[in-house]
Amino acid sequence: MTDPAVLDAVRAFNRFYTNKLGVLAKGYLDTDYTLTEARILYEMGARKRVSATELNRDLGLDPAYLSRLLKKFREAGFLASEPDPDDKRSQILIVTDKGQAEYETLGERSRQQIARDLREVDTFGHERLIGSMQVIRTILDPQSAAPTPPVVIRPHRVGDMGWLVEAQAVAYAREYGWNDKFEGLVAEVAGKFIANFNPERERCWIAERDGKRVGSVVVADGGDTAKLRLLYLDPAARGLGLGRTLVEQCIKFSTLAGYKKLSLWTNDCLSAAIRIYQTAGFKLVAEEKHNLFGPECNGQTWELELCEAKLSSN
Repeated sequence: MTDPAVLDAVRAFNRFYTNKLGVLAKGYLDTDYTLTEARILYEMGARKRVSATELNRDLGLDPAYLSRLLKKFREAGFLASEPDPDDKRSQILIVTDKGQAEYETLGERSRQQIARDLREVDTFGHERLIGSMQVIRTILDPQSAAPTPPVVIRPHRVGDMGWLVEAQAVAYAREYGWNDKFEGLVAEVAGKFIANFNPERERCWIAERDGKRVGSVVVADGGDTAKLRLLYLDPAARGLGLGRTLVEQCIKFSTLAGYKKLSLWTNDCLSAAIRIYQTAGFKLVAEEKHNLFGPECNGQTWELELCEAKLSSN
């Protein structure tokens, strides 16, 4: 039996979202239509041609009630009809130009309402909102969930370093309050990597999903010791094990390239990344307080003896 607290939480969210959409208002989106009428107009406008039987099945409305609403739209000039060749008891509903215009007007009003609701929400908030909506839909209707595109890990190419600098600067400013000095550091590391790139001793990997960059990491030449730099995951790609995969790429490459050690510098607030390093066998060798990026941080240097590396069996 479902926990009553869960039921009450869902009911509370339903009340909030109902009010947010204006479902209980007399006119939906400041029109003369109820929410049900607007939904019917949407379905007809989106499909252009639909049988009354199919529309009734998909919306789950009382047939007599739907018939009255369709009559209203027919009288308003929004739709025409013809016999359904597959069901003599039904009709094919055809949206007229006037009906299509009304459908498009409702769509634009809906987009404007959403834009007003989101005007104070930043890009990260947009990503969280869409991701949460997808999670809700997947849980309540697993059949509707689209397959998650696979993550592809590839070598860097032109344009990747510019993305890497921007993505990390924006992410760490948003999540930790770091200033533009951090952006300068990332740009410096990325610039040196491009200017002095030695493919036998250095490598950058970019993770992509559905054509969008979602992660990165760099191995830079440091003599006998390779340097792991610029590990980053987009918020939408966290929790997938991708960070571990990128770190393992660095370990394998550094070993094959003949390095004895792999080192990195990070800050203890980046706890998820540190767990990855610890799992791979990195050891903390130094710490220091600093305020290079604004807030006081605890910088850490970690090292891995490559002969002791712990790679995943996956």
